[in-house]
Amino acid sequence: HVQLVDSEGGLVQAGGSLTLSCAASKSIFRIHAMVWYRQAPGKQRELVADITRDGRTNYADSVKGRFTISRDNAKRTVYLQMNSLKPEDTARYYCEVESLLKNYWGQGTQVTVSS
Repeated sequence: HVQLVDSEGGLVQAGGSLTLSCAASKSIFRIHAMVWYRQAPGKQRELVADITRDGRTNYADSVKGRFTISRDNAKRTVYLQMNSLKPEDTARYYCEVESLLKNYWGQGTQVTVSS
């Protein structure tokens, strides 16, 4: 099970910051990567950032320099620190945990950035 914890999203003013967190249950073993996706209404889901177990990261061009993905392997948790938020960042954000056997998805949380 993948659960967003202590970060329910919400309404944020442009230029503000917000950090999302997503924890994988202990029943999910051999995690290879954790990924953040987002999907805005009427648009396709897009990859925001991902991080491997050894810390390698990848970002969408649209968020480079503003978002930071990190992880705590001991806590089995991935974080997405979002700074300098823009209205175009408004979307429902999902975390995905990629394990040896299968991928797991969180329920997602809405992030709305007002101008």
